[in-house]
Amino acid sequence: MRQFDFSPLYRSTVGFDRLFNMLDSMGAPDAGQSYPPYNIERTGENAYRITMAVAGFGEGDLVIDVKESTLTVRGEKREDKPAGSEMLYQGIAARAFERRFQLATHVEVKGASLENGLLHIDLVREIPEAMKPRQIAITRTGEKVAPQIEADAA
Repeated sequence: MRQFDFSPLYRSTVGFDRLFNMLDSMGAPDAGQSYPPYNIERTGENAYRITMAVAGFGEGDLVIDVKESTLTVRGEKREDKPAGSEMLYQGIAARAFERRFQLATHVEVKGASLENGLLHIDLVREIPEAMKPRQIAITRTGEKVAPQIEADAA
């Protein structure tokens, strides 16, 4: 992929740093990060769910953080082998991991649950009332209209 130099845009814009950082990171390779596997699904008009396969991890081994607009899920398995035991074959991956997800504006984490080796993180997009679309009434020129206080339809 081509590399674009955004430095001229940094000099002439204010407040778009996050956008340019996201564009810069899109060109960077993902470094082959594929563990743990995950799904992202839409469960409603403004509801989403991230499901991660974290077999072998307990609730105490997982940490979920939200900072600014980044959701970070970290897992680190604690060693709790009984004394005198020896691992002959280990097919269940229990290596430490860190997954990051960029959240859109107004997306909030509502909760997380762990069941049957799957970590479910529920997200909701809550758009503030001031940003929701509203309909503006068209009036004729010269006609006086009483101001509308509430948007309830009769």
